Amino acid sequence: MAIEPPASEPGSWAGASSAVVTPDGIVMAYRMRTGSRRGCSVAVARSADGVRFETIQLIRKEEMDSESLERPALVLTEWGTWRLYLSCATWDTKHWRVEMIEAPEPDAFDCDKRMMVLPGSAAAAVKDPVVKFHHGTWHLWASVHPLDDPAATDRMTTDYASSPDGIDWTWHGQALVGRPGEWDQRGVRVSAVRFEPGRIVAYYDGRASAAANFDERTGVATGIVPTALTQVEPGPVGSGPDGQGGLRYLDIIDLGDGRERWYYEITRPDGLHELRTELR
Repeated sequence: MAIEPPASEPGSWAGASSAVVTPDGIVMAYRMRTGSRRGCSVAVARSADGVRFETIQLIRKEEMDSESLERPALVLTEWGTWRLYLSCATWDTKHWRVEMIEAPEPDAFDCDKRMMVLPGSAAAAVKDPVVKFHHGTWHLWASVHPLDDPAATDRMTTDYASSPDGIDWTWHGQALVGRPGEWDQRGVRVSAVRFEPGRIVAYYDGRASAAANFDERTGVATGIVPTALTQVEPGPVGSGPDGQGGLRYLDIIDLGDGRERWYYEITRPDGLHELRTELR
């Protein structure tokens, strides 16, 4: 375990992480939720070993004028600044948007300097971005939720966007969608992307029904281009204890020595969610 749930009440979660390797260790941003306050904050934390973390900044949802916060994306730019992309719920709606803050250090994010980067629309909510800079282009995969049916806003696809600067994004449509009759038919959310020679490997969260919301399992998809990903059979490669409950928001970082560290949010037998890590 890397991060415990922030409280013992039902609906308390720690997870949805995004980590970056630095010469001094690992810096991570992750979401905390309590049952009574939804996604109450995003913490930025530092660790020398990738397991024991010390919080260096806490961003509360009120600072982002948000009813709830979900998965952030933390990026260290080529020019040495830090960017934090934050998933923000618009008050009293089902709408989500993504705002970005840039800072000289990972403990210096100023919410007063945030900028809108993915506003969403009246027809769709956008959240949970995965942001990668690769071969001179900024790439982004985000979960998109249609808002045409107020009772079914948990439905989701993963759409892809590109950018020259990580601020102004151009959407290219759906990159991954659920499959009718399969375990991921209700929704798919890309959580981790690896660029490999000749292909892209993406891990994603999937669920079969609205009842499985918050307890998604992890699957794998691949593609030649970032705009078109296809699920790999068989079914999920990650789930909660004894195949029950969720294992979601997988995040993978390359340690530079042939090893990787994996982080994911898992549903415990008591229903709370904690953030776990594996060294692989």
